[in-house]
Amino acid sequence: MIGPSSDAAELIAHLRSLRSEKNIAGMARFGIVTDGALGISNPDLQRIARAVKRDHSRALGLWASGIREARMLALYTAEPKRLNEDEAGRWANDFNSWEIVDTAADLFVEARLEKTLIPSFAADEREFVRRTAFAMIACAAVHLKKEPDETLLALLPLIEEHATDQRNFVRKAVNWALRNIGKRNRRCHGAALAMAEKLAAATDKTARWIGKDAVRELTSEKILARLKG
Repeated sequence: MIGPSSDAAELIAHLRSLRSEKNIAGMARFGIVTDGALGISNPDLQRIARAVKRDHSRALGLWASGIREARMLALYTAEPKRLNEDEAGRWANDFNSWEIVDTAADLFVEARLEKTLIPSFAADEREFVRRTAFAMIACAAVHLKKEPDETLLALLPLIEEHATDQRNFVRKAVNWALRNIGKRNRRCHGAALAMAEKLAAATDKTARWIGKDAVRELTSEKILARLKG
């Protein structure tokens, strides 16, 4: 029986016992990297995470296994207050999937590493590391409710700088970051919409796509109604 006292080896053995070839095939259809995957759904992994609780040292061991589900469990059970930049950087070296990136981005923001990791990851040429920077911006815009708006607005030039990155997982994250800043509140909405409109008029096709898609959402009746509320 797994629980808070379970170590990494015990958890990995438990995960292996839940392997599903059918689920592995299904994951591939959603663009999830299935090399080293066991086919366990994220809701099931989250239930396991709740059962075993947070343990940072164990999370490091889970990550080292290279197994997709063990790494997701590591991200769910790492202790944000104990996570440091070096550990986050080492994990980022292994990033090869959008779902790992987006889950890690949430953890990195909770650990309050965004001020240093966002600029350094954005400057990194690796697709999934750069995606992490913009996924972190998207997460920060939602979860850091007490952070001054200026912190998010100061990241708009970074969004503009990388809006011409044509790689699928980067451009979608840049777009996500811009939209989430714009949905934060009325003040952020105005600045983000102005940036979206600027990008929508750009000559670069990737920047145009990012801008037009963001304008579409930020001017939608649903978003405008919520911001007025």
